[in-house]
Amino acid sequence: MDLSNRTVLVVGGTSGIGRELARRFAAAGSTVAIGGRNPQALTELAEEGFGTISIDVTSSASVASARDAALAHYPELDTVVTMSGVMLLEDLRDPAHFEAAATTVDTNLLGTIRVVDAFTPHLIRRGAGTFVTVTSGIAFLPFPPMPSYAASKAGVHAYSEALRAQLDGTGVGVVELVPPAVATAGQEKVNPHALPLDDFATEVMDLLSQDPTPREILVKGVLGHRWAEREGTYDDLVAQRSQALAMLPGRQG
Repeated sequence: MDLSNRTVLVVGGTSGIGRELARRFAAAGSTVAIGGRNPQALTELAEEGFGTISIDVTSSASVASARDAALAHYPELDTVVTMSGVMLLEDLRDPAHFEAAATTVDTNLLGTIRVVDAFTPHLIRRGAGTFVTVTSGIAFLPFPPMPSYAASKAGVHAYSEALRAQLDGTGVGVVELVPPAVATAGQEKVNPHALPLDDFATEVMDLLSQDPTPREILVKGVLGHRWAEREGTYDDLVAQRSQALAMLPGRQG
């Protein structure tokens, strides 16, 4: 992927990984717009020089409106990054967790589908372009305190695979970004092994620049997650990660 002349929309790029990747795309020479639902963050990003678009991926109407605004301002849009996501703790022994599960699936999985659906006709008409979907190492090696997060990201992985197959021959590619724990959004406070954001972003941009671009963007820090089952470490790692269930409010004491 030539990062120097892309026109990129980063949906969910108002903070964390998305914000840093937007800055990296811009620094490489691409035109970058950022979509999100935090007005203050969008104002700050506009002051940095980014195009900004209000979007709530849980609303089909909001996604359609954002698409229309994006294409009006950026008719050459060729890269759509779907970053929006939430990570919520759930105690599956308590049926009240369902609200968190519904929110997680609606944002992470259905939100991705809404965004992809909105821009697929445009990219197919162009005959060239890229979707960058975002999953997680947790899609391949579950973190038991966040069951719906793991399920939603595994769903995005499967959906990305099917999307790539269905778009074959159209000129539109699908790249799946698989982050490990990255030191942003509070991860650094609970996970001393979280990868520094700067290091992560540098490795991601290097992988995106490869020719051909990998179908999955796997930084070194996520390889143990991605290939745990193949390497025979899956069961032991899930058991180890299950110790974190003690962090659930109902399991403390």
